[in-house]
Amino acid sequence: MFHHIPAPLAVRMDELHRLNTRQRADSMPRLQRLRQIPPEIGRFVALLAASAPPGRLVEIGTSGGYSTLWLALAARETGRTVTTFEISAAKVTIAGETFAAAEVQDVVTLVQGDALEHLDGLDDIGFCFLDAEKEDYLVHYEAVVPRLVPGGLLVADNAVDFEAALRPMLDRALADERVDAMVVPYLHGELICRKRAH
Repeated sequence: MFHHIPAPLAVRMDELHRLNTRQRADSMPRLQRLRQIPPEIGRFVALLAASAPPGRLVEIGTSGGYSTLWLALAARETGRTVTTFEISAAKVTIAGETFAAAEVQDVVTLVQGDALEHLDGLDDIGFCFLDAEKEDYLVHYEAVVPRLVPGGLLVADNAVDFEAALRPMLDRALADERVDAMVVPYLHGELICRKRAH
């Protein structure tokens, strides 16, 4: 998966990484800039997605599509597709350009809109990556967990960097008997939840 990343995908990843770095250096307002995971978390998420049980791959919070490209690698590796949701029209435009440039449109479905309005039709989720507005994490968590297959994974980004803002969701997940959950304190921190069979 990582040894043979197609050139168009690798080039677009590099472009987005450089753009994100430049926006941070220019102190662009947080809501306007691309907010994307570091490459190390991309690899981590791709490994988890590729290891997840059979089921849909879902992403909530596309931004410019950088994390989706890592999920696309996992999708290709396992013969699946990724459905990714983004509310911002401007970011949907960038993400659409990303998927065309990276040549992953065969495995990525981009949906503009609130994931909560579309999840009813997305049961049997094997893996979900959550990287949306922090105040919405808990409601997304509650919407996704019932739709995970047994053994399915939900991974939520920024569990350390935004621990205070995410405390209600973190407390809920860590006490939720439907899942086994832990926070991995790597870089921004990732909450990992695995749906229990019973």
